[in-house]
Order: sequence, then structure tokens, then C-alpha cells
Amino acid sequence: MPTLLAFLHHLTAFALVAAIAIELVLLGQKFTLESARKLQAVDRVLGISAGLLLVVGLLRVFYFEKGAAYYFHNGAFHAKLTLFFLAALLSIYPTVRFIRWNKSLKQGQLPDVSDGQWKLMRRVVHIELAAIVGILLCAAMMAKGIGQFR
Repeated sequence: MPTLLAFLHHLTAFALVAAIAIELVLLGQKFTLESARKLQAVDRVLGISAGLLLVVGLLRVFYFEKGAAYYFHNGAFHAKLTLFFLAALLSIYPTVRFIRWNKSLKQGQLPDVSDGQWKLMRRVVHIELAAIVGILLCAAMMAKGIGQFR
């Protein structure tokens, strides 16, 4: 079971990173009906991946691996969780924007998105990717026992 959960943790993490990267690429292209629909679909994959990643990660912390006491006495783990929740909170803005496009897209119309909204969505996705880099650093530190305190 620990091996299966480790696999699922990595699989969902890679899916999440891929979804964020695809969002960034789509937000860097010309805005079309097709790209708007793709952004909505990719954002759903991102949300599902993030939710599954959190659930699987918490299962590993509390029921498998080294146990909750080990993780909750590790500064790198706290930093990793903080960065994950920061990225999750930031992702709310693009998600809300994408959901608001439903009516326009159902009518076959391109949603009205201001330059400011578009730039903010791109900035948010950039920050999410930066948070992922921090999460990876924290994971490597945890794997080497760095950050442990008692």
C-alpha cells in the first residue's frame, strides 16, 4: 500500500504540474473559443489533481510512511504545505474567471476578458509554478531529513 500511495502521490503531482504548465501556455496564446474551452477543461484537471494530491498526501502522512509525528516536526514539511495552500488559494482567481465564461461559451461567444484580468491570470499561474518549485525543494529536503526539529 505505501508503494501504491507513493505512486499515486507522484502521479497526481505530475498531473497538477502539467495542468498548470498547459494553463500558462494557453494564457500566452491568442484568446479564442477553443483556447477558452481548453482552459476550462485543464483547470478542472488541475482542481481534481490538487484535491487527489492533498488526500493521498495526507493518507501517507497519517497512515503510511514515517508517521504524522515525523512530518509535523519538520520545517520543510510545514513550508511544503504552506506553499501548496498558497498555490491553491491563488488558483481560485483563474478558476472563478473560467467558470464565469460558461454562459458566453455556451452561446458560442468569446468571453469578455480585460487585459488586466488576462495579465493577472498569467501572473497567478507563474506564481503557482514558482510555488511548485519551492514544494519540490521542500520534498527533497524532507527526503534527506533536513528541517527536523523536536
